[in-house]
Amino acid sequence: MKDILLDRLNTRTAVIGIIGLGYVGQPLALRYSQIGFKVLGFDIDAEKVAQLNAGHSGIEHIADADIAAANAGGMSCTTDFTRIPEADAIIICVPTPLNKYREPDLTFVTSTCDSIAPHLRAGQVVSLESTTYPGTTEEEVNPRISSGGLVIGQTIFSVYSPEREDPGNESFTTRTIPKVVGGHTPDCLEVGIALYSQAIEKVVPVSSTKAAEMTKLLENIHRAVNIGLVNEMKIVADRMGIDIFEVIDAAATKPFGFTPYYPGPGLGGHCIPIDPFYLTWKAREYGLHTRFIELSGEVNQAMPAYVLGKLVSGLNDRGRALKDAKILVLGIAYKKNVDDMRESPAVQVMELIRNNGGIVHYSDPHVPVFPKMREHRFDLSSVQLTPESLAGYDAVVLTTNHDGFDYEMIRTHSRLIIDSRGIYREPQENIVKA
Repeated sequence: MKDILLDRLNTRTAVIGIIGLGYVGQPLALRYSQIGFKVLGFDIDAEKVAQLNAGHSGIEHIADADIAAANAGGMSCTTDFTRIPEADAIIICVPTPLNKYREPDLTFVTSTCDSIAPHLRAGQVVSLESTTYPGTTEEEVNPRISSGGLVIGQTIFSVYSPEREDPGNESFTTRTIPKVVGGHTPDCLEVGIALYSQAIEKVVPVSSTKAAEMTKLLENIHRAVNIGLVNEMKIVADRMGIDIFEVIDAAATKPFGFTPYYPGPGLGGHCIPIDPFYLTWKAREYGLHTRFIELSGEVNQAMPAYVLGKLVSGLNDRGRALKDAKILVLGIAYKKNVDDMRESPAVQVMELIRNNGGIVHYSDPHVPVFPKMREHRFDLSSVQLTPESLAGYDAVVLTTNHDGFDYEMIRTHSRLIIDSRGIYREPQENIVKA
């Protein structure tokens, strides 16, 4: 069984099934299609499936032409999970958010496994790419995919390989980002290596699915902790009248032992704001309290409120209350030059402004209309930036530093700017650093 699957993967005659066609699933589907595999995409969103089958990605940095080319090469997308037997490899790329108690919500993973379980057949490999806590593959995925009598490591193969997509980063692609792979058994690992080595230049095998799951958490917790540190340093430096960005730039000249991280209005994206809580939750099962990780999470979660405080203070200094003030938020994607809204701290800033009586609008060239989100609702469209529109707001809050903004025009025509990204380095009367 293993040898047949390995042969199909190595000769690129295998069918690659990808579940979850978002920021992770689409680039992976395109990569496999580009190298000659037949790709079958699955998603529960019928509108997204229809859009993809019509040649539209729905994601700014993924070109419609690439989707159309993949479709011409045999890629197709469906909501019909009874087609799972057509796939030799099934790669799961679904969200793993937190619930309202800041605990892991594996609903998308478990419901996906429950949906595919009745349709699995001998000779398939199932790979989970969603970020999660160590033990998820063993505890949640494996019992489900083997519930019909398939034996993991013999008739079906189980792999964990964490996604490492970085939307908008032109320096790295799906092909060039090294891929960590862990298998439930040695044979599972061998199959996982064969699956990914076709599409990825460098595959990094580890000893188990748990080790692969922990690798992903370490990568993102490392960033979360360091960003938490520099956010706290920003608050201290601001109180002392020191420009933290000047300090970071100076420290970054050290050629060893220092990596620059930059402060902002909080953490965004699907991984960094969420992953630390996956590990802290799981660590409690082992009687451990991850104080260092949780502290960084507290600091980062407090940053939108810190930005709000700077806005309130700036308005007060100009004899204006936040209540009924018109506020324009600049940039609502979670990082610059992308349309990715997942866990964006800018949206939290918008909600805080609204909840405190402010009239909030936004401008973002990458997000023309505020999208449907699970937790956040605004019936807004992006405001076009002109000298006249800027002058009509009591304050502008810079939360995402897109390259497309005309920062000189913004500086010249805004009454008050709350700068959470360090764009304006020289002290000016209408600029408050946040």
